[in-house]
Amino acid sequence: MTVDELAARAGVTVRTIRFYSTRGLLPPPQIGPRRVGRYDQEHLSRLALIEELQHQGMTLAAIERYLQRLPADLSAHDLAIHRALVASWMPDGAEDLTRDRIGQRVGRELTDEELDRLAAMGILVRGAEPDVFQVDAGMLHLGVQLLDVPISLESILAARTVVMEHTRAAARELSRLFRDEMREPQEEGESGPQRRERMKSLSAHMQPLVVQALVTAFQRSMREELRAWNSEDG
Repeated sequence: MTVDELAARAGVTVRTIRFYSTRGLLPPPQIGPRRVGRYDQEHLSRLALIEELQHQGMTLAAIERYLQRLPADLSAHDLAIHRALVASWMPDGAEDLTRDRIGQRVGRELTDEELDRLAAMGILVRGAEPDVFQVDAGMLHLGVQLLDVPISLESILAARTVVMEHTRAAARELSRLFRDEMREPQEEGESGPQRRERMKSLSAHMQPLVVQALVTAFQRSMREELRAWNSEDG
């Protein structure tokens, strides 16, 4: 992708991309013929993650520290998983996008059947107007990648159910820990709004750590499962 194509797919301006690059948040592009910079899927996924962290209220300095803690060999797919998990903390991360705009975001025109599959996965919802959809931006690129995976829609939906059930259980446990943490150090004379603000601050500081812990634990578990499968096949 050129920088203009990257900006169109990410939904940001070229100026924003250049600014992130000067801050070291984006790796430099590959220089092609006529010294034109070429960007790839990793740039797109990293840019989407940066934007999502900004939506969460993180400063550029905090985002820089967050990215520095990530493994250097993360693929575009791994970065997309990070972005999706970060977006899941948002109360409402849906965007209203036209069919053409969705195509620009994902870099290809989607068929009616593909849109139906994305709707079945809960990644988009058809709006009242034709060709306008409410899109879960944090999951869109992952969902489009799943369209090319030779796996049945039934299996994808079953996997989504497993993930939702376990993440809800983790969220309940984390919420309980947060509540217990807030009960212990209650300050004398602290009002309800003050306590809610303290709870909000604690949650905001914990979110990046929790996201990284979830991704790391999942990736390690999957590697162990794959090794077990290979051992059984051997």
